[in-house]
Amino acid sequence: MPDTTLPSPQGRAGATDGDRNVALTPDGFEDVMIRLDSVSKVYPGSTEPAVAELNLGVPRGEILVLVGPSGCGKSTTLRLINRMIEPTSGRIYFDGEDVTDVNPDHLRRQIGYVIQQIGLFPHLTIAENIGTVPKMLGWKKDVIAARVDELLHTMGLEPGEYRHRYPRELSGGQAQRVGVARALGADPDVLLMDEPFGAIDPITRDRLQNEFLRLQADLRKTIVFVTHDIDEAIKMGDRIAILREQSQIAQFDTPERILAHQVDDFVDDFIGSGSTLKGLNFERVSGLNLGGYPVVRHDVGHRVAQNVLADSSQRWLLVLDGQERPARWVNEAHLDRTDRSLLAVGHVVRAKVERNATLHDTLETMLGSSTGCAVVVDAQGRFEGVVEIEALTGVIARLRTEAKAHYEVYAADGTG
Repeated sequence: MPDTTLPSPQGRAGATDGDRNVALTPDGFEDVMIRLDSVSKVYPGSTEPAVAELNLGVPRGEILVLVGPSGCGKSTTLRLINRMIEPTSGRIYFDGEDVTDVNPDHLRRQIGYVIQQIGLFPHLTIAENIGTVPKMLGWKKDVIAARVDELLHTMGLEPGEYRHRYPRELSGGQAQRVGVARALGADPDVLLMDEPFGAIDPITRDRLQNEFLRLQADLRKTIVFVTHDIDEAIKMGDRIAILREQSQIAQFDTPERILAHQVDDFVDDFIGSGSTLKGLNFERVSGLNLGGYPVVRHDVGHRVAQNVLADSSQRWLLVLDGQERPARWVNEAHLDRTDRSLLAVGHVVRAKVERNATLHDTLETMLGSSTGCAVVVDAQGRFEGVVEIEALTGVIARLRTEAKAHYEVYAADGTG
């Protein structure tokens, strides 16, 4: 079996050998929050293990994504971590402490858990759902109430509006936010997430992914995240473990290095084509120089708008409404309609992204725009800039150059 380790400034990021299923912690990440030591699971009546001799270290404050084909054991691995499923053999460590034999209920109360089906209690209010674990831990009512309101605010849900609602009164995206808030209720150090955004429509899923990454940048929880979608893994993970059957680790590394160098045909097939485009998942709008773009307020009049467009090199002019929000795209032909308001001509602006959006999401958004551009807005929807396709082609060219350089390093080091 090939060595799945890629060289990095931090040292060896992962390895597999013929006898043991190994993911080593890099030298730069000695502070491991979760460690599985030769963990296996064989279900009664089965001769084949669902998880076989898994060794895995999860550095504190990182998101580790477990990704692989259906039935490979990734969800089983997640449930072994919080002992919803008991291991057949091996040891589980949290923050250096062996928790293999501690009371599993006590262990689970220290771990947040988010699943695809959300699992909110239908007979409890949103506040009661979020406060479930703090209540079990004996928190005072006023402390629980303050924590509930804090988390609702964090999830973008107004406490006064949502606190007393029931799960049936929420949309899918709102319910998933509440599910995350409940998992964070007791402020656990560890969060386990099993396909948390899998049952949500693509637009809402992208938004929730971006919001969760923004939240994680502040909270720095240790997170194990399960998905079958390699694009989601690349977007969400600080590190990725690509699993074969029985949770055998095929490759364990950062998204960048996995995209630059796949260790074998299994990983190459799983990544699929377009690895450079997938690299746009860890580049963000915030890293772009948005530059200038012709923009006018809706009340300037057609003559002024025509002059602004004529003085630019663009074919389109962006019209803002009275709250500085992007409203319409107009061109020279639209501006000839001087009998109509600037808010009544042209095309409605639909392709909008925020600064924390990935360039992969931005590209998909741009492909649906009549202008081939995406408008950058803040959290209140106010205009901040425009992303043009030329900016993305420049990033893609850079990613290709970096990938080539990575590969040449691996080849020279004998690992390619």
